[in-house]
Amino acid sequence: QVQLVESGGGLVQAGGSLSVSCATSGRTFSSYAMGWFRQAPGKEREFVAAITRSGTSTFYTDSVKGRFTISRDNGKNTVHLRMNSLKPEDTAVYYCAARGLIPSTNPLEYDIWGQGTQVTVSS
Repeated sequence: QVQLVESGGGLVQAGGSLSVSCATSGRTFSSYAMGWFRQAPGKEREFVAAITRSGTSTFYTDSVKGRFTISRDNGKNTVHLRMNSLKPEDTAVYYCAARGLIPSTNPLEYDIWGQGTQVTVSS
C-alpha cells in the first residue's frame, strides 16, 4: 500500500501560481488512480482534479478548468497539481488521494490519503 506525502503549499497573491506535489512510497503507484481534493474551513472536502493510472486522462471540477493541471510521473512515483490564476476562493488544505482502478470525484471512494498541504491565496 502506498503512503502519500504532499508538499509545495504556501501563500500566494490572487492571480499568482503555485504547484503542489504528492510523493508516494511503495512500488505500486502506477496501479492507483490519483485525485486532488481540497477542504476550506467550515466546508466539506471537495473534488479538484483526478488522473488515470497511465496519466492519459484527466478530470477537473468546473471551477478550476483551464487554471489547474494535474499530472503524474509514474517513474518518480509523484503526482502534481499546477495551479494558475489563483483566486482567494481556492484557499484550502489540499489533499492527494489514491484509489485502485479508475478515478472518482467522490472522496469516499478513495482509500489512501495524504496529510494535506495548506494553500492560501490573498486578495
